Amino acid sequence: MAPSPPTWPTAGPLIIGIGGGSGSGKTTIAQSIVEAIGHDDVTLIQHDAYYRDQRHLPVEERAKVNYDHPDSLETDLLVVHLGELLNGNAIDRPVYDFTVHNRSLDTIAVEPKPAVIVEGILVLSEPTLRELMDLKVYVDTDADLRIARRWERDIKERGRSFDSVRDQYLTTVRPMHLQFVEPSKRYADIVIPEGYNLGAVGTVISAIRDVLRGR
Repeated sequence: MAPSPPTWPTAGPLIIGIGGGSGSGKTTIAQSIVEAIGHDDVTLIQHDAYYRDQRHLPVEERAKVNYDHPDSLETDLLVVHLGELLNGNAIDRPVYDFTVHNRSLDTIAVEPKPAVIVEGILVLSEPTLRELMDLKVYVDTDADLRIARRWERDIKERGRSFDSVRDQYLTTVRPMHLQFVEPSKRYADIVIPEGYNLGAVGTVISAIRDVLRGR
């Protein structure tokens, strides 16, 4: 059964969730929406900034954590922070350092804006997050392309080896995608095919613009 069309609120910030598999193009799409709408009107919050603090574990043990399972994320804190933004209050967003598999001691101040994009592989699989969303988007990309992008990102940007990325994909990324990420597509209001679909992304941007102009 297809989800019902979103009902846009008449007041308060819009919350837009963008989910999909690792390497699907979620971040690129989210950033393109921010650029199109304008940084003064929309802010981007990435779910993976909320990976749990693990300084109590040695680095070797941190590397073994299943980062594609919902339990690896402090989603409750993200829900609290979104509630603060909805109420017009600023938040201090966590910062996660992927090179050491741990949350940084630094935070980033985020001010309330008319729209908030929440992006991450598991954002549509979490009921507490979905309840806050006015629009839910799923980016549906072929698995071969997703793993190729993940290899490039993790090796170039996160200092990982080819073998470690491959092993993680086979042991956690793919199983968790099938268990949690792929099924969350059923909750989406809009499914964007093939990673970056210009028409679908344009539809999302137009919808957000129309609502913000009508405020």
